[in-house]
Amino acid sequence: MSHNGHTDPRTIHSGLTHPVIDSDGHWLEFGPEITERLRTIGGEKAVAGFVSRDASVARIVRMTPEQRFAERRAQQAWWAFPTKNTLDRATGMLPKLLHERLPELGFDFSVLYPTSGLGLPFILDDEERRATCRAFNTYIAEVFNPYADRLTPAAAIPMNTPEEAIAELEHAIGELGLKVAVMGSLIRRPIPAKAASGEHSRSAIWFDVIGLDSIYDYDPVWAKCLELKVAPTFHSGSRGFGLKTSPSNFTYNHIGHFAQAGEAVCKALFMGGVTRRFPALRFGFLEGGVGWACQLYADLIGHWKKRGIKGLEDVNPANLDRKQLRELFERYAGKADADRLNGWSGVVEGEDHSARWAAQGAAVIDDYAATGITRGIEFRDLFTRNFYFGCEADDPLNAWAFNSKVNPYGAKLKILFGSDIGHFDVPDMSEVLGEAHELVDDGVITLDEFRDFVFTYPAEFWAGTNPDFFKGTAVETQVAAELQRGSTSSLQAPAAQA
Repeated sequence: MSHNGHTDPRTIHSGLTHPVIDSDGHWLEFGPEITERLRTIGGEKAVAGFVSRDASVARIVRMTPEQRFAERRAQQAWWAFPTKNTLDRATGMLPKLLHERLPELGFDFSVLYPTSGLGLPFILDDEERRATCRAFNTYIAEVFNPYADRLTPAAAIPMNTPEEAIAELEHAIGELGLKVAVMGSLIRRPIPAKAASGEHSRSAIWFDVIGLDSIYDYDPVWAKCLELKVAPTFHSGSRGFGLKTSPSNFTYNHIGHFAQAGEAVCKALFMGGVTRRFPALRFGFLEGGVGWACQLYADLIGHWKKRGIKGLEDVNPANLDRKQLRELFERYAGKADADRLNGWSGVVEGEDHSARWAAQGAAVIDDYAATGITRGIEFRDLFTRNFYFGCEADDPLNAWAFNSKVNPYGAKLKILFGSDIGHFDVPDMSEVLGEAHELVDDGVITLDEFRDFVFTYPAEFWAGTNPDFFKGTAVETQVAAELQRGSTSSLQAPAAQA
């Protein structure tokens, strides 16, 4: 969208009847200062862990194109932060300045995610990872405390094991009083068979999506989140692996990588039955937009109709009428081919596994067993109730979330306004609110839906898990009134036929 001609954010804000809550801004760590503080708080291991992430990126940037091709290393961003607008660059680095400028940008409250800090849960060395996350969270609790009326930072939570996640949640949320947790996801783990053979290359790993097929049970982590009243959020990316490994083109690697990472975890949590077992827990997936979520929601339903336990009856080999099949073969292919049916299993060449599957139970073939879904309408409840999707202001697909005529069962997906200030895709912070409001200006969404986007859904998400989330903030009164009102435009459409 254009970077010129937007209405001044203060003018837009003055015409609203509600606050604007930014659920995904970014602050930029100032290296010389934060490494000194991390050393004081957590010692050399904390510093080593923090610099290791940036060092890895720096190494790839310094490679020649030939070296990146040889190692198949994904091209990194040459320049990732605004520089032409010096005021904005400083604003991203200085919490005091951002706090002062927030009303100027048209925001009343902002949840801030780190930049380098997003990589801390993925530090490979166990001791360094835990030490760095511990020191980092201690640091941000101290730095942002004076600005808590308008700003709150996200704590980095390592997820390599449930035990380390719970330990850091208890420290960051329970002891330090932080209110936002960004969890590690797509955890890199060695493939046992390859590790046993001595192979330790990048191709010898798999990615743990936490909610499904993990080597650990993460239910204790979700239970701890409920106990501590914190909503798990994910801000992981998939740039650098899978199909996003172009050694020459950063944009090729960047497009869709947050969406791909968010979908992997969201789909795993749903298929693994986490939303069924923890109906009160909200999960947030940041910066990937909502387009992927709308497609995932529809695909989950479409696959259930064909691959759910009832749908599988249409492809169950036991239901094949072999007598009729033979008659058709004799008529249209001849007796020779009809005779060949005598040794044909009806599935693929080889053994018919129907009896074994029947003996082991339906869960062996029912991909939806953990969800407990028996009626299609339940998808809407289990998906839209628990999941919220962070959307940047200039994404036109934000409107898809509200399209109840397209989304199955009249669903509206819940989206969270995210400014992404501090990063390269926001060259001018003063234009963010105007870009978000363009959906209203263009008649794509209504003013009520805009209210949901920038206020109602964020208020629901953050205060739904923690009723005191906005206590003492600049929006405390408005959020309390909104939640008390209860019946808002964010309510789902009337139930469709299951």
